[in-house]
Amino acid sequence: MKGMVILMAGLVTAMLGAPGSGGDREALAKLEQKGVDCTVVALGDSLTEGYGVKEKEAYPARLERKLHEAGFRWKVINAGISGEKSGETLIRINNILELKPAIVILEIGVNDGFQGLDPLIIRGNIEKIVHILKKHGITVVLAGMRMFDTQLRRYNSAFAAIYPEVAKRNDIILIPHFLEGVAGDPAMTRLDGIHPNAKGYRIVVDTVYPYLLKAVESRKQNCK
Repeated sequence: MKGMVILMAGLVTAMLGAPGSGGDREALAKLEQKGVDCTVVALGDSLTEGYGVKEKEAYPARLERKLHEAGFRWKVINAGISGEKSGETLIRINNILELKPAIVILEIGVNDGFQGLDPLIIRGNIEKIVHILKKHGITVVLAGMRMFDTQLRRYNSAFAAIYPEVAKRNDIILIPHFLEGVAGDPAMTRLDGIHPNAKGYRIVVDTVYPYLLKAVESRKQNCK
C-alpha cells in the first residue's frame, strides 16, 4: 500500500502545464521555424512528458532522434502533461489539432486508474479522443497501459482491456504494453517503480518505435 501511495504521488504530481495552456501553441511556433516533412505528437501524462528526466531523455525526444537516424525527417512534439487524466486530454484536444500532426501517439488513462475511475468512463474518454483525431485524418497509435496493484485484480483486468478494445473497435495501431520491460524494474524506473529513468526511456523507445514506424510508413506519401 505504501508503494502505491508513492506511485500515485508521482503520477499526480503538480501540473507543469494546464490543459489548454499555451505550451502546445509554443510548440507549433517552433515547428513552423523548421523544415520538417511531417509531425508526430506524443500526447499523454507524465510518462510522456518525462517526469524526473531531462527533456532530451524523455521518449518523444529520443524517438525523434531515432526517426532522423532512420532517414525520416519528422518532428516529434512532446505534449505530455504530468498528472493528466483522460477527460483533461479530451478537453485540450483542439490544441493538439492546431499542431497539425499526421500521427498522434496517445498514452493516457493511468491517472484515472489510480483514482479508481470506472473503466467504462476511461474507455469512453479515450474513444472520444480517438474519434476526433481520426475525423481530422490523423493516424492514431494507442499505448496500452496496465495497473499494478495486485489487490485489485478485477479492476486491473478491466482497465487493461480498455486499450485492445478501443484499438479493435476503431481500427488503430496498438502498442500492447507501453512500459514493457520497464515498470517494476528498479534499474529502469525512479523510486516509484513506474516512471522510467533515462535508461528506462531507451527501452520505451525501442517498444514504441516499431508501431510508430508502421504508422509512418502508411503516411509517407500524404502526411503534409
